[in-house]
Amino acid sequence: MSVIVTGGIDCDIHPAVPNLKALHPYLSDHWRDIIVQRGMHELNSIAYPANSPLSSRPDWRIPGKPAGSDLDLLRQHALNPFQTSVGILNCLYGVQLLFSEDMGAGFARAVNDWIVGEWLNKEPRLRASIVVPAQNPDMAVDEINRCAGDKRFVQVLMLVMGDMPLGKRHYWPIYAAAEKHGLPIGIHAGSAYRHPVTPLGWPSYYTEDYAAQAAAFQQALTSLICEGVFVKYPDLKVVLLESGFTWLPAHLWRLTTFWRGLRMEIPWVDRSPAEIVRNNVRLTIQPCDGPPTEEMFQTLMEHMDSDELLLFSTDYPHWQFEGEDVLPPGLSRDLVRKIMIDNPRATYLRL
Repeated sequence: MSVIVTGGIDCDIHPAVPNLKALHPYLSDHWRDIIVQRGMHELNSIAYPANSPLSSRPDWRIPGKPAGSDLDLLRQHALNPFQTSVGILNCLYGVQLLFSEDMGAGFARAVNDWIVGEWLNKEPRLRASIVVPAQNPDMAVDEINRCAGDKRFVQVLMLVMGDMPLGKRHYWPIYAAAEKHGLPIGIHAGSAYRHPVTPLGWPSYYTEDYAAQAAAFQQALTSLICEGVFVKYPDLKVVLLESGFTWLPAHLWRLTTFWRGLRMEIPWVDRSPAEIVRNNVRLTIQPCDGPPTEEMFQTLMEHMDSDELLLFSTDYPHWQFEGEDVLPPGLSRDLVRKIMIDNPRATYLRL
């Protein structure tokens, strides 16, 4: 295992809402009455089947409750063993699944207030992403503005697969608000399931769904670049969460080749895609989809062409690595420090 640097910053931890009742104190009377009258079902899972091996390590599971729903266990499992100084909470609750924009906004507000009350106020090492109802950018901006005064919120959280490609101007008000408040946009694996998760239609198996996430990140990154998001918002940082990263060099080579040949179509993209990514995009290291040998991994890092792109993450309680081997082998101490401390601090200015 590569050496763990004391004081690392874990950029992807998933607190689970234990059940709808846990949100009742944080919902308005209107929405609390609505969910009771409708008998609404739980909204916990937007990407992970509850019993999938990827969803949690066996010793991180909690009998009768979702993994990741207990603060004391999060301390024992994720913060203390990895000597973490700061952990960023990304709550994957089904706010984006709701067709009602008003209900989505009500649940987003409740989830963010629940994170403050049950997590941030009780553990000083924790920070969080703002959950937004991306179905309605104006409502999402309102929620960003409401939460941004609390400096413990360090990011705005969106899903990689929603109603449309993420570079579309429909979403630009969200990016403007994030840039204004100095908040990166965290794009996490997952879908609102408005459309098939593959270009060929709906798959049959979860394995296909999970593997399709990497292709979705490639499309989302291409959309953000080609639509001109980083030209319009040059100070905006985007963090690809749980995206994998070995696909990036080959994708950028291909995209840059076509950008050179088709620049007349998107003249506002005044820099190569590779340069834009180096300046504006970061990726978390879990799941680490790297090659099996240290020599091959070193070659991959050379192809990445930057030691500033990767951010440390455990992806707790999801389970993407063996034992405590959260970092790939063969990394130098200097690179480990950059991944665990320097790169996260340069990305999340509120830290």
